[in-house]
Amino acid sequence: MTVMDSYLSDIWKRTLTLILEKGKQQEKLDNLIFNQFFSDSKLMDLDEKKALVVVPGYIQQTIMMQNKEIVEEAISEVQERKISCEIIMESQLQKIRPMAAKKKAPAITGLNTTNLIPDYTFDNFVVGGSNRESHSAALACAYNPGQFFNPLFIYGNSGLGKTHLLNAIGNYVSAHAPDKKVYYTTSEDFVNAVVNSIKNGQIQEFKEEMNDLDVLLVDDIQFLAGKEKSHETFFYIFNELVNNKKQICLTSDRHPTEIKGLEERLISRFSSGLSVGVDSPEFETSVAILKVKLEKQSVDPSIIDDDVLAYIASNFSQDVRKLEGALNRLLFYSINFSNSTRIDFKTAVSAFRGQAQTIDKNDLTASKIIRCVADYYGLTKLQLVSKTRTKNIATARHMAMYLCRKHLDMPYVKIGDEFGKRDHSTVMSACEKVEKGLKNDETYRQAVGELEKLMQVK
Repeated sequence: MTVMDSYLSDIWKRTLTLILEKGKQQEKLDNLIFNQFFSDSKLMDLDEKKALVVVPGYIQQTIMMQNKEIVEEAISEVQERKISCEIIMESQLQKIRPMAAKKKAPAITGLNTTNLIPDYTFDNFVVGGSNRESHSAALACAYNPGQFFNPLFIYGNSGLGKTHLLNAIGNYVSAHAPDKKVYYTTSEDFVNAVVNSIKNGQIQEFKEEMNDLDVLLVDDIQFLAGKEKSHETFFYIFNELVNNKKQICLTSDRHPTEIKGLEERLISRFSSGLSVGVDSPEFETSVAILKVKLEKQSVDPSIIDDDVLAYIASNFSQDVRKLEGALNRLLFYSINFSNSTRIDFKTAVSAFRGQAQTIDKNDLTASKIIRCVADYYGLTKLQLVSKTRTKNIATARHMAMYLCRKHLDMPYVKIGDEFGKRDHSTVMSACEKVEKGLKNDETYRQAVGELEKLMQVK
């Protein structure tokens, strides 16, 4: 695939996504029609005002022509300018002299567009203790690109909002400083662009176009590891942009010093600005995220009991994607299998029944209790024994300590050793908190009951 082919394919992929979305909104398309008559279409050529779209046959051409207004609206939105479309069959293609034959292929895919995800903004990013620092740093970079933290390096596990923040920076700059050139890409797309540019003898043009940017946003930079040619190119571009006070923002699933396969000089550059981490959302943030997701789906939050949202926030807060998936599961279940107009706690428990593994009661250990509690609360075992004190992790940790004490009759000192060498007084305090919660809080009683069922103990 040439650079031009990759460039057009990327634009059309995003256009097709919008076509389906707009078609559903206008009740003119559904998944069945789209997959049958739209998905095999291709963007063959594109200039400032016109796009050439090719489809396999007559039926596809007829149906796409019937929805031409949606097609043109979608590609115009992607390109951020008015575009008209000519839709032809593959058999007609040989009769047309492509516009692309008159033009030189661009050195990089998509630099005439920001490539940003428009839905990811600061306005709909839910801020909490787990991401407050990264949100503040991202907003500062967006407000005054190249002046505060360069590069800004945001790291953390998948699904915690790194991509959202990266696009929020770009969308803010584009809205408040439209003269600035902003570009968002993944490291994989960057590597592909480098490879294609080298193949086409356009690597110098590629570098020049990149150096002309004001804000470069690169997602999942860890995938640059091991790509030596891309290392060299990115190192050159990085230095040029930073030296000229142009903003660079990067994301990764780990701190720059922990990315294996990167050259030391790149690690040094990545560490020279500000590195901020994002953690799993704590309980309050998880509840706020759920309410935002409900609003986005036009669901009235008042039909869902508060303890239901608390249940999801407690059990699926490992990352935002799990929260959203759990919410979608609940809504699906309530629509299809519940006769009630409200979503109560009983409905929630039924919707998520059987999603955690059980433990043989004859083989119960502290390690297995920790695993069970971590799974129940949507966390990792490492988070449970770490020094992190966010509310959702601390609550789960207290619960695991209490269960170890109750069902294994372990000494407080021994329990402390299992949880990162904590002092016995910390374990005593945790157990007391859970015991108090069991007396006064239904959520605690519900959680302990379900955990004991999973461990097959009473």
